[in-house]
Amino acid sequence: MLRNTNIERELLKLKTRGHQEQTVLLEVQKILETHKHPENRIKENLEKPSNQNRNDFVFDKLDTSKIYHIDQIKDICIDYRLRFLDARLFKGKIPNSAIDKVKHLEEVHETELKGFRIMAPSKLFKLEDKDDPLLFAPIGNEYFYLIHKWGNDLHPLRKILVWPFKGIVNLTLLTLLVSYFATLLVPDGLFTKQSSAAEFWIIYFFMFKCIASVVIFYGFALGKNFNPAIWNSKYFNA
Repeated sequence: MLRNTNIERELLKLKTRGHQEQTVLLEVQKILETHKHPENRIKENLEKPSNQNRNDFVFDKLDTSKIYHIDQIKDICIDYRLRFLDARLFKGKIPNSAIDKVKHLEEVHETELKGFRIMAPSKLFKLEDKDDPLLFAPIGNEYFYLIHKWGNDLHPLRKILVWPFKGIVNLTLLTLLVSYFATLLVPDGLFTKQSSAAEFWIIYFFMFKCIASVVIFYGFALGKNFNPAIWNSKYFNA
C-alpha cells in the first residue's frame, strides 16, 4: 500500500534538512576561521612596528637552550656581519613553519607574542637611508627567545671574509699584509741596479698608500661601516 504524498510535510522535511546543512556549514566555517585568525594576527604582528620589549612567557615551559642575551646576539652579529632588526624590516618571506611555531608558542604560553626580531645579513632587510634568518621574540631584560631558523646556513668562510670589517685595527692589519705581498711581487732591481732594504720599504710604503686609498674610497663611496656600528642599525649607510 502506497501512502499519499503530503506536500506540506515534504516541504517541512526539506526546510529542516536545509537548516541542518546550513548549521554544519556555519560550524565548519567557524572552525576554519578559528584556525586562520591566529595566523593572520601573527603575520600582522610580524609586519607592523612594535615597541614591546618583553612577552609573558611561562618560564617552566621554555627551552633554555633557545634563550640568548643581547650581548651574545651582538657578538655573533659582529663576527659574521649580520643585523638584528625588527621583523617588519625583513624583506624575505617568513615561512609558514615559523608562523606555526609562533602559534604553538602562543598556545603553550597562553599569550600573544609581539616585538619580533630577526637576525640575518643586511641584504635581507629593507634598510632606510641615512642568507640565514633567525626569528626571535623578546623575553625581557635584554633576553630573547629563538623561535625559528630557516634558509641555508652561512658560508663556512664568512667569519674570515668579514673579519676585516670588525674594526679599524683589523682593516689596517689586512691592508698592511696585502701591501707586503704586493711589494714582494715587484721585480728586484726595477728602480735601481741593486736591490736594498731601503728600496723594499719605500716600495712597501708606496703600495700601502695606494691600497689604503682604494679601501678608504670604497668605504666612503658605498657608505660602509664596521660591524659593531651596524649590527642593530636600520640604515644601510650607518
